[in-house]
Amino acid sequence: MKPKNTASVPGTSLTSWICCLLISLLPAAAAAGTWQDVDQMIGQNDSAAVFAPDCRVMYSKNADQMQIPASTLKVLTALCAIERLGPGFRFETRFYRNDKNDLIIKGYGDPLLVSEQVAEIAKILAGRIRRVRHLILDDTWADPGIDIPGTRARSLQPYDAPAGALCVNFNTVVAERRNNTWISAEPQTPLLPLAKKRLNQMQPKSGRILLSSANQDNLIYAGQLFAHFLGRHGLAPTGEIRAAKANPDTGQLVYCHRSAFALTEVVSQIMAYSNNFMTNQVLLALGAEKYSPPATLKKGVAVLSDFAAQKLGISPQIVEGSGISRKNRISANMFGPVLCAFAPYHGLLTEENGIFYKTGTLSGIQTRVGFVSHKGGLYGFAVLINTPKKPAASVVNAIARCIRQN
Repeated sequence: MKPKNTASVPGTSLTSWICCLLISLLPAAAAAGTWQDVDQMIGQNDSAAVFAPDCRVMYSKNADQMQIPASTLKVLTALCAIERLGPGFRFETRFYRNDKNDLIIKGYGDPLLVSEQVAEIAKILAGRIRRVRHLILDDTWADPGIDIPGTRARSLQPYDAPAGALCVNFNTVVAERRNNTWISAEPQTPLLPLAKKRLNQMQPKSGRILLSSANQDNLIYAGQLFAHFLGRHGLAPTGEIRAAKANPDTGQLVYCHRSAFALTEVVSQIMAYSNNFMTNQVLLALGAEKYSPPATLKKGVAVLSDFAAQKLGISPQIVEGSGISRKNRISANMFGPVLCAFAPYHGLLTEENGIFYKTGTLSGIQTRVGFVSHKGGLYGFAVLINTPKKPAASVVNAIARCIRQN
């Protein structure tokens, strides 16, 4: 007697029909994935760990191996900042006026002091002061010439931008060449004299340059940008643009600008654009807040390392906050406490098909950490691939399939 539903398969025995049925199901089973599939994707130089919503380890391989995290380190830095500074923390920039009508700008590391913000500040100042003699720039909140490990001297790439107290537009200039003349590639940003001079000297093919802190280019450029927008309101400085330390005792505080972006918004942009400059500005703020100014890389790293040890019970090797340095080291298992604490802020990460993640990429390194959303729970994962040309994304997708088949 043949099974009722084999009538449409002429000449097929019961055994053959069952084999055909099992074969037809194989693609679906493979698509579901198993932890053995994940295991085969992790080589001896790689590591991975997966954590249940209650933070217990669900899967691990080589998970105690110390690896280069690349930009996934930003998740730890962001978590520390949110916990220590508060999610509503806002960077400040203060403006003083002395009895000689000098305008003194004191920076406190705002990483999002961009042209649009400077234009708004100039408009507010125009309602409070009548004229400006010298424009004096105070960057003493942070040590001058902070050297971020992993960044390259004379680089034109934005991920190598220097950190500092008073920086505008991420310490970068983007221009384009038209009719043998440089013009700004950003309509909201004028091409200022210092930028034009450096472009003519360097002749970059990409039209992008970084403003070095070694000769105070970034500071003078910030002053020129403020002078430009002040000039739109009839407040162009009649004297010099120069660096000096503000003296609150002899100057009147005209305006204290609090960033338009709360710390959680800063973190969201850090995650979206993997911005190294912004991340290390946050790290400097952490150091200055705990140990007082001047902000230094050493102070920021000390706060981050102490937070990791005291709050999370882990001991990664940290030399800066963004992950650009190959000297940073962390294990997949160490990301467990990080992700467990970061879960309330998972929405700040990039999201795709219910997977919230932060990527990390250096030469020969691909990493990815984050969460798989499943049945109302968040399953943390850390995938640290230190094998060249092996993608972390495929491992994460295999992990997601394993989680979601339950």
